[in-house]
Amino acid sequence: MPSVIAVAQQKGGAGKTTLAANLAVALAAGRRVALWDADPQHSLSRWRRLREEGRGARAALEFLEVAGWRIGIELERIGRTNGLVVIDTPPEIATDARQAVRGADLVLVPLQPSPPDLWAAEGTLRLAAAERRPARLVLNRAPAASRLRASMEAEITARGLPVLGVALGNRAVFASSFAAGLSVLEAAPRSAAATEMALLAAEVAALLG
Repeated sequence: MPSVIAVAQQKGGAGKTTLAANLAVALAAGRRVALWDADPQHSLSRWRRLREEGRGARAALEFLEVAGWRIGIELERIGRTNGLVVIDTPPEIATDARQAVRGADLVLVPLQPSPPDLWAAEGTLRLAAAERRPARLVLNRAPAASRLRASMEAEITARGLPVLGVALGNRAVFASSFAAGLSVLEAAPRSAAATEMALLAAEVAALLG
């Protein structure tokens, strides 16, 4: 079986799909990676089409678009040719999200530094705990310095919630590169965003062993 990362968050707008796409590209160096669109909005599938139509894509990814009970079967199938699978799950705690979390080796929960995002993330963390899957919060679209970010980081620390050490900044290049079917590492490899993503991918790879 491949290593499986489920990117999950029941609140929409937290940057789940953008994180999944960028992480898949960042982890594709030296390994075969499959990117799985299990979100009914199918934003990753649109990103894939843009990627195939444009230029600048360097990472070769296998794409899947499967939901529901077939998740377990498909994980076994694609594990024969891929070492890693990144799943973009639905923005809710439902059957498809639960199936993806259940099959994951690591659950990543993106959240912007705001109370509603943290409240929503709690449900995803509980789901991961119920399925006995390791999980980490990922601070996303985080301003470099703000009272709200500082207060959220302090609350996360005080409550002992699991969080990655690398945060992703509130940078326009994440949105512009995604709109071109690319990752920040492909569209702007020397940018601060690319550096952050590379460091985050390295932290995730270390967690997966």
